Amino acid sequence: MIEEGRALFLQIAESVEDSIVEGMLAEEAQAPSTNELAAFYRINPATAAKGIAMLVDKGVLYKRRGIGMFVSTGAREGLLAERRAAFADRYVGPLLAEGRKLGLGPDELADLVRTRAIAAAGEASVNEGNAR
Repeated sequence: MIEEGRALFLQIAESVEDSIVEGMLAEEAQAPSTNELAAFYRINPATAAKGIAMLVDKGVLYKRRGIGMFVSTGAREGLLAERRAAFADRYVGPLLAEGRKLGLGPDELADLVRTRAIAAAGEASVNEGNAR
């Protein structure tokens, strides 16, 4: 999981966020401790603590004194909203700009995306069938 060139504490925070978004860590569930994260990723506990502190600052996690860190109520929805906005900025904005350059209107772009999504879903179904 550890990527070269990205701060480890950011990767730890993103990993915990991924667990929340994917439903593996539910709201009010106890989050992994800094020592558990440090042991799992073979990193310094202070680095793991920095990632966890970032999530506390964002309101994703909160501390129960003497017990540990827990997922905040509303954390999943907040993370999803944040990621949707980032997705729109990173992908949709440039898609629209390129579409304008090519003379494609919103309906044509929507049709292109829909066609590709249907094709990708069909490929996924075929691949799932082959895996069985």
